[in-house]
Amino acid sequence: MSKPILAIVGRPNVGKSTFFNRIIGERRAIVEDIPGVTRDRIYAEAEWNGKEFGVIDTGGIEVKTDDTILAQMRDQAVTAMDMADVIVFMVDGKEGITTADREVAMMLRRTGKEIILVVNKVDAPSRSYEALYDFFELGFDDPIAISAANMTNMGDLLDRIVAGFPEDDYLGRDDAVNIAIIGKPNVGKSSLVNALTKENRVIVSPIAGTTRDTIDTPFTYQGREYTLIDTAGLRKKSKVNDTIEKYSVVRAIAAIERCDICILMLDAVEGLTEQDKKIAGYAHEAGKGLMIVVNKWDLIEKETNTMRDYERKIRAELLFASYAPVVFVSVLNKLRIYDIIERAARIADARQVRITTGKLNSIIEDAVMMRQPPSDKGRRLKIYYGTQIGTKPPLFSFSINDRELMHFSYARYLENKIRENFDFEGTSIKFVWNERRGERK
Repeated sequence: MSKPILAIVGRPNVGKSTFFNRIIGERRAIVEDIPGVTRDRIYAEAEWNGKEFGVIDTGGIEVKTDDTILAQMRDQAVTAMDMADVIVFMVDGKEGITTADREVAMMLRRTGKEIILVVNKVDAPSRSYEALYDFFELGFDDPIAISAANMTNMGDLLDRIVAGFPEDDYLGRDDAVNIAIIGKPNVGKSSLVNALTKENRVIVSPIAGTTRDTIDTPFTYQGREYTLIDTAGLRKKSKVNDTIEKYSVVRAIAAIERCDICILMLDAVEGLTEQDKKIAGYAHEAGKGLMIVVNKWDLIEKETNTMRDYERKIRAELLFASYAPVVFVSVLNKLRIYDIIERAARIADARQVRITTGKLNSIIEDAVMMRQPPSDKGRRLKIYYGTQIGTKPPLFSFSINDRELMHFSYARYLENKIRENFDFEGTSIKFVWNERRGERK
């Protein structure tokens, strides 16, 4: 049974994203005083009085428009309505009722869903009835006045929302995997989400920068639950000019922090760029699983070893992430796209592997015998013992005599020996070096 879903809809700039952020308790949606900032519906999870539910923020609905992006925003909002169990229809209490509000109301009446009319931006409780009066014209029972910015009447509204959900309890899954799809603009991130889910869940446009928010899409494959996190393309800082674009970069990096696995998408024609290396570095430093997905492979002229040579070139330039598998796909042609999810499942399992202390120390002892630890000024590194202290990513603690003697190249050597004995493909490995007290003299 899925969690119940709340969709937040309305015309542009009535405060939907501010309300969304208040419900989920963080600034995950972009908030700017510019109509049309929120372009896609954004999914997050929330809880009120013990009831868990999903929340979808949507772009402002322009019912009558010839603009391609605005038309897609409207279609996204319609899809959100279809998914929702309860719909919050938000209007602006300061501006009053508009023609656009009436048009959205007509759309909502046709859904047959539970609709809660919310009049936002009512900062003074004494003005509540006055603010609500005109909106009774829209034909929805018991409108409620709130101020999302000031949290006024939010508790009463959330009580109403939760009361409208189905009674079925949500049965969570412990093995759900969060996958962030990262990369430069226009490499096919949003198209991949749509192809995997077989829905137009995310706006796709040849215009770079169409995806501005991070967008969470629940997805099930072969009985396992995933959340696909589509992110705004990360550009060079010199090309990040406007405030909204800067917010998008922050959210893309935040998506890396909250995911389990990062899929770095490359354009096969353009190849690996310096910006791609930096993006891979974000994921590596954050200790996430990492997969390199080369999209638009159908556009490359093939010879006998084209794929092998392309992968070798990537690995030569991403030495710090040599553990990351490389998958070649064409999202447009649906070529090997489900290989991505199958690899992600294996990476997720690898991130949870635990090595017994006895086995770990046996591997380290053999490694030390094969290659002596480094020394400096007659003093040699000693490794007394090691133990695994964490997962996601695998985290190992070693007791040694002097941290300054642990050269990064020897740490890499030990990591490679561990990887030779255990399948840690796709996940970084972290080490903690603890000096034994009194040894460093």
